[in-house]
Amino acid sequence: MTLLARFAGSVRRLRSQKGLSQKALADSIGISVSYVSMLERGQRSPPLETIEKMARALRVPPTALLGGR
Repeated sequence: MTLLARFAGSVRRLRSQKGLSQKALADSIGISVSYVSMLERGQRSPPLETIEKMARALRVPPTALLGGR
């Protein structure tokens, strides 16, 4: 599994576990819903700044989005 695929799956799983919609996550970090969707499908590779913002919004360390703990 690629790092991008792990990231995509982690974002989708954690967002769902936190009870957030794609829109709520997108709004909280200032990106579009379509971009969140593309990230969750592994169609875009996010910059580090976006990874950090997503981690803060999901209240997890950035490594959790990359398949770590």
